[in-house]
Amino acid sequence: MAKKQKTSPQFEALELLKNVLPKTVTDQKLVEKIYSACEKEISSKVRVESFQKFCSRAELPNLETTSVKEIQKQFEESFGKGNVSVIPHPKKKTATVEVVLDGEVMEGVVKVGTSNGSEEVEDEFKPKYVPFPVSLKSDPELVWALARGENLTPDEAAITLTKTQDDFWASKQGQKLIRDRVEKTFAEFIARVPAKMLGEGGLKRHYKDPEPLKQIRPESRK
Repeated sequence: MAKKQKTSPQFEALELLKNVLPKTVTDQKLVEKIYSACEKEISSKVRVESFQKFCSRAELPNLETTSVKEIQKQFEESFGKGNVSVIPHPKKKTATVEVVLDGEVMEGVVKVGTSNGSEEVEDEFKPKYVPFPVSLKSDPELVWALARGENLTPDEAAITLTKTQDDFWASKQGQKLIRDRVEKTFAEFIARVPAKMLGEGGLKRHYKDPEPLKQIRPESRK
Protein backbone atom coordinates (compact mmCIF):
# COMPACT_ATOMS: atom_id res chain seq x y z
CA MET A 1 0.00 0.00 0.00
CA ALA A 2 1.40 3.39 -0.99
CA LYS A 3 2.26 5.72 1.86
CA LYS A 4 0.19 8.86 2.21
CA GLN A 5 2.04 12.00 1.19
CA LYS A 6 2.75 14.30 4.10
CA THR A 7 2.44 18.06 3.95
CA SER A 8 4.29 20.17 6.48
CA PRO A 9 1.87 21.55 9.12
CA GLN A 10 3.79 24.84 9.00
CA PHE A 11 3.13 25.25 5.30
CA GLU A 12 -0.50 24.23 5.77
CA ALA A 13 -0.86 27.00 8.37
CA LEU A 14 0.84 29.49 6.04
CA GLU A 15 -1.49 28.55 3.19
CA LEU A 16 -4.49 28.94 5.48
CA LEU A 17 -3.22 32.34 6.61
CA LYS A 18 -2.81 33.37 2.98
CA ASN A 19 -6.48 32.63 2.34
CA VAL A 20 -7.93 34.00 5.60
CA LEU A 21 -6.01 37.26 6.09
CA PRO A 22 -7.39 39.17 3.07
CA LYS A 23 -10.92 38.28 4.22
CA THR A 24 -10.46 39.50 7.79
CA VAL A 25 -8.03 42.43 7.42
CA THR A 26 -8.92 45.30 5.09
CA ASP A 27 -5.48 46.98 5.16
CA GLN A 28 -3.55 45.27 2.33
CA LYS A 29 -0.19 46.56 3.57
CA LEU A 30 -0.90 45.08 7.01
CA VAL A 31 -1.89 41.78 5.38
CA GLU A 32 1.41 41.64 3.53
CA LYS A 33 3.34 42.60 6.68
CA ILE A 34 1.68 39.86 8.78
CA TYR A 35 2.07 37.24 6.07
CA SER A 36 5.71 38.17 5.48
CA ALA A 37 6.51 37.92 9.20
CA CYS A 38 4.79 34.53 9.48
CA GLU A 39 6.52 33.27 6.34
CA LYS A 40 9.90 34.32 7.72
CA GLU A 41 9.24 32.61 11.07
CA ILE A 42 8.02 29.38 9.46
CA SER A 43 10.92 29.31 7.02
CA SER A 44 13.31 29.69 9.96
CA LYS A 45 11.71 26.74 11.75
CA VAL A 46 11.83 24.62 8.60
CA ARG A 47 15.52 25.46 8.21
CA VAL A 48 16.23 24.35 11.79
CA GLU A 49 14.30 21.10 11.24
CA SER A 50 16.26 20.44 8.03
CA PHE A 51 19.51 21.11 9.90
CA GLN A 52 18.59 18.64 12.65
CA LYS A 53 17.78 15.99 10.04
CA PHE A 54 21.12 16.71 8.36
CA CYS A 55 22.84 16.07 11.71
CA SER A 56 20.95 12.82 12.32
CA ARG A 57 21.96 11.47 8.91
CA ALA A 58 25.60 12.58 8.96
CA GLU A 59 28.17 9.80 9.24
CA LEU A 60 31.08 10.20 11.64
CA PRO A 61 33.10 6.94 11.93
CA ASN A 62 35.42 8.33 14.61
CA LEU A 63 36.71 11.58 16.13
CA GLU A 64 40.07 11.60 14.39
CA THR A 65 41.11 14.89 12.82
CA THR A 66 40.56 13.61 9.27
CA SER A 67 37.00 12.48 10.03
CA VAL A 68 36.13 15.73 11.81
CA LYS A 69 37.44 17.78 8.87
CA GLU A 70 35.48 15.63 6.43
CA ILE A 71 32.17 16.10 8.24
CA GLN A 72 32.84 19.83 8.54
CA LYS A 73 33.35 19.92 4.79
CA GLN A 74 29.98 18.18 4.28
CA PHE A 75 28.19 20.83 6.34
CA GLU A 76 30.09 23.66 4.65
CA GLU A 77 28.89 22.47 1.24
CA SER A 78 25.33 23.16 2.38
CA PHE A 79 25.73 26.06 4.80
CA GLY A 80 28.82 27.88 3.53
CA LYS A 81 32.49 27.77 4.39
CA GLY A 82 33.32 29.71 7.53
CA ASN A 83 29.80 29.33 8.92
CA VAL A 84 30.39 25.89 10.43
CA SER A 85 32.19 24.79 13.60
CA VAL A 86 32.61 21.15 14.63
CA ILE A 87 33.57 20.44 18.24
CA PRO A 88 34.44 16.80 19.11
CA HIS A 89 33.53 15.32 22.51
CA PRO A 90 35.62 12.13 22.96
CA LYS A 91 34.04 11.11 26.29
CA LYS A 92 30.51 11.33 24.90
CA LYS A 93 31.56 9.91 21.52
CA THR A 94 29.77 12.74 19.77
CA ALA A 95 30.55 16.00 17.99
CA THR A 96 28.67 19.28 18.27
CA VAL A 97 28.02 21.12 15.02
CA GLU A 98 27.32 24.85 15.11
CA VAL A 99 26.14 26.79 12.08
CA VAL A 100 25.69 30.56 11.98
CA LEU A 101 23.37 31.97 9.30
CA ASP A 102 21.84 35.45 9.24
CA GLY A 103 22.86 35.96 12.87
CA GLU A 104 21.01 32.80 13.89
CA VAL A 105 22.98 30.00 15.60
CA MET A 106 21.88 26.42 14.98
CA GLU A 107 23.38 23.65 17.06
CA GLY A 108 23.17 19.91 16.47
CA VAL A 109 24.83 16.70 17.62
CA VAL A 110 26.41 14.03 15.43
CA LYS A 111 27.04 10.63 17.02
CA VAL A 112 30.10 8.54 16.27
CA GLY A 113 29.38 5.44 14.20
CA THR A 114 28.78 4.78 10.49
CA SER A 115 25.23 3.58 11.22
CA ASN A 116 24.22 6.97 12.67
CA GLY A 117 20.68 7.73 11.55
CA SER A 118 20.50 4.72 9.23
CA GLU A 119 17.32 3.31 10.82
CA GLU A 120 15.56 6.66 10.56
CA VAL A 121 16.51 7.04 6.90
CA GLU A 122 15.39 3.50 6.13
CA ASP A 123 11.95 3.97 7.69
CA GLU A 124 11.42 7.53 6.49
CA PHE A 125 9.25 8.10 3.46
CA LYS A 126 11.34 9.32 0.56
CA PRO A 127 9.24 11.32 -1.88
CA LYS A 128 9.77 11.13 -5.60
CA TYR A 129 10.69 14.23 -7.56
CA VAL A 130 8.21 15.80 -9.95
CA PRO A 131 8.73 18.62 -12.48
CA PHE A 132 8.85 22.11 -11.00
CA PRO A 133 9.40 24.63 -13.83
CA VAL A 134 9.94 28.20 -12.66
CA SER A 135 10.29 31.56 -14.37
CA LEU A 136 10.68 35.22 -13.43
CA LYS A 137 7.89 37.77 -13.70
CA SER A 138 10.13 39.89 -15.91
CA ASP A 139 10.45 37.09 -18.48
CA PRO A 140 7.75 34.43 -17.98
CA GLU A 141 8.62 32.60 -21.19
CA LEU A 142 12.16 31.80 -19.99
CA VAL A 143 11.89 28.68 -17.85
CA TRP A 144 14.27 26.86 -15.48
CA ALA A 145 13.56 23.14 -15.35
CA LEU A 146 13.74 22.24 -11.66
CA ALA A 147 12.13 19.47 -9.61
CA ARG A 148 10.38 19.31 -6.24
CA GLY A 149 9.55 16.46 -3.91
CA GLU A 150 6.03 15.27 -4.63
CA ASN A 151 5.18 15.81 -0.95
CA LEU A 152 5.62 19.58 -1.49
CA THR A 153 2.95 21.69 -3.11
CA PRO A 154 4.08 24.21 -5.76
CA ASP A 155 3.54 27.05 -3.26
CA GLU A 156 5.61 25.27 -0.58
CA ALA A 157 8.38 24.60 -3.10
CA ALA A 158 8.34 28.26 -4.18
CA ILE A 159 8.68 29.44 -0.58
CA THR A 160 11.53 26.98 0.03
CA LEU A 161 13.27 28.05 -3.17
CA THR A 162 13.08 31.72 -2.19
CA LYS A 163 14.40 30.97 1.30
CA THR A 164 17.23 28.85 -0.12
CA GLN A 165 18.18 31.71 -2.43
CA ASP A 166 18.31 34.11 0.53
CA ASP A 167 20.40 31.65 2.56
CA PHE A 168 22.81 31.14 -0.33
CA TRP A 169 23.54 34.84 -0.83
CA ALA A 170 23.89 35.28 2.95
CA SER A 171 26.41 32.42 3.17
CA LYS A 172 30.15 32.99 2.97
CA GLN A 173 30.21 31.58 -0.56
CA GLY A 174 27.44 33.96 -1.63
CA GLN A 175 29.07 36.96 0.04
CA LYS A 176 32.36 36.19 -1.71
CA LEU A 177 30.58 36.07 -5.07
CA ILE A 178 28.99 39.45 -4.36
CA ARG A 179 32.41 40.90 -3.47
CA ASP A 180 33.72 39.46 -6.74
CA ARG A 181 31.00 41.47 -8.49
CA VAL A 182 28.92 38.48 -9.48
CA GLU A 183 25.44 39.79 -10.21
CA LYS A 184 22.96 38.80 -7.50
CA THR A 185 20.40 37.23 -9.81
CA PHE A 186 18.34 34.06 -9.84
CA ALA A 187 20.34 32.79 -12.81
CA GLU A 188 23.63 33.11 -10.92
CA PHE A 189 22.07 31.55 -7.82
CA ILE A 190 20.70 28.49 -9.58
CA ALA A 191 23.98 27.97 -11.43
CA ARG A 192 26.13 28.13 -8.28
CA VAL A 193 24.04 26.87 -5.34
CA PRO A 194 25.27 23.48 -4.01
CA ALA A 195 22.98 20.58 -4.89
CA LYS A 196 22.87 19.55 -1.23
CA MET A 197 21.55 22.95 -0.25
CA LEU A 198 18.64 22.52 -2.66
CA GLY A 199 18.17 18.88 -1.65
CA GLU A 200 17.72 19.74 2.02
CA GLY A 201 14.65 21.74 1.03
CA GLY A 202 13.25 18.97 -1.15
CA LEU A 203 14.33 20.61 -4.42
CA LYS A 204 16.50 19.44 -7.28
CA ARG A 205 18.17 21.18 -10.19
CA HIS A 206 17.83 19.52 -13.58
CA TYR A 207 19.41 22.24 -15.67
CA LYS A 208 21.41 25.31 -14.66
CA ASP A 209 20.45 27.27 -17.76
CA PRO A 210 16.88 28.25 -18.65
CA GLU A 211 15.31 27.62 -22.02
CA PRO A 212 12.56 29.55 -23.78
CA LEU A 213 9.17 27.88 -24.01
CA LYS A 214 8.63 26.30 -27.38
CA GLN A 215 5.19 26.72 -28.85
CA ILE A 216 4.16 23.83 -31.06
CA ARG A 217 1.86 24.70 -33.92
CA PRO A 218 -0.23 21.88 -35.33
CA GLU A 219 0.45 21.18 -38.96
CA SER A 220 -2.35 22.17 -41.27
CA ARG A 221 -3.97 19.28 -43.07
CA LYS A 222 -4.20 19.43 -46.82
